[in-house]
Amino acid sequence: MTQATVNIGVVGHVDHGKTTLTRALTGQWADTHSEEVKRGITIKLGYADADFNKCKKCGGYYTSKKCPCGGNGEFVRRVSFLDAPGHETLMATVIAASSIMDGAIFVIAANEKCPQPQTIEHLMVIEASGIKKVVIAQNKIDLVSKEKALEHYNQLKEFLKGSSLENAEVIPVVANSGINVNALIKALVDNIPEPDRSKGEPLMYLARSFDINKPGTVIKKITGGVLGGSITQGVLKVGDEVIISPGIRREAKGGERYDQIKTKITGLHAGGESLKQAHAGGLVAVATEIDPALTKGDAIVGCLLGTKVPEARSELRLKIKPLPRVLEKFADTYIENEPLVIGVGTATTVGFVSRQKKKEGVTVKLKKPVCVNAGDEIAIMRRANNRWRLYATAEITE
Repeated sequence: MTQATVNIGVVGHVDHGKTTLTRALTGQWADTHSEEVKRGITIKLGYADADFNKCKKCGGYYTSKKCPCGGNGEFVRRVSFLDAPGHETLMATVIAASSIMDGAIFVIAANEKCPQPQTIEHLMVIEASGIKKVVIAQNKIDLVSKEKALEHYNQLKEFLKGSSLENAEVIPVVANSGINVNALIKALVDNIPEPDRSKGEPLMYLARSFDINKPGTVIKKITGGVLGGSITQGVLKVGDEVIISPGIRREAKGGERYDQIKTKITGLHAGGESLKQAHAGGLVAVATEIDPALTKGDAIVGCLLGTKVPEARSELRLKIKPLPRVLEKFADTYIENEPLVIGVGTATTVGFVSRQKKKEGVTVKLKKPVCVNAGDEIAIMRRANNRWRLYATAEITE
């Protein structure tokens, strides 16, 4: 079995067709949560795998079992797609997801003026996260005339001018019917290479956690908690002893504490198949010996899993760098105890400003600890007009 080697995010404004495009590429709906199905939007991070093939007859790319022209193809690579929410209230999930993306499809609908509010914020997330390998999908071109499609294309190019995506390839598509998806796949192959992450101690960002036992399962047949995410470096093997940090929240005198979890890997799965070992790249499910009550409902999302993990810290000193494009005006200084939403890897937490000095930067005390090293880059959201907005990136200085 071939494991996925590249994580590609699917980002963009709410209802511009991200989930439909993911289905056109993979044949799977990434919206599986009951509330997502009911409301018709992505709430949690969804993901699905696809095999890219190149037809020997026509030279086109496809993900189905056979090329539409009837020719046979050769396997190119397996890719994991991450369907990120577009709604503004779910931007923290997008920031968390960006930490495990090697590249992205930026979906922008042709039947609406460009840019829409979350189109701007998603561009900010891409730039703040340092994702440079991006392809633009100009979706829903079937809903507008040729003249309107060209007008929208010019708006799109003007919007991207001066950004890191100024020269990104733009592919017109119709996600609902799969029109021109083969051209989009070619652009992804050409623009998003497979990164080399084989070296170093294994480290995995946790983006999902599950209890897969059905109600009424007898105790003898209960299986341990399952963790989903992406290995950023190294190799994990069945039987490895691993640490999960910061771990589980416990009630304690004077507040609460977080305890690391030590467990053994009992199984590895990717693309619906079992693996003996899993390398960096793609999305992987890790079966463990953890009590499934501790992993249900994404309870330990944001933790790091590995044989060695960075220290969990409850206080950070930050050098904050405001982004050039923001949707609101913010003061240059912070009030004491001002809350900031902080995105670190796949973790999202709240930090309260405890000190600020020009030379030392800003010190924040965290509601939930995170595993970081000095020098790491994180994302900052700040509150304005009763909304959380992406505001800055920050370097951890201490």
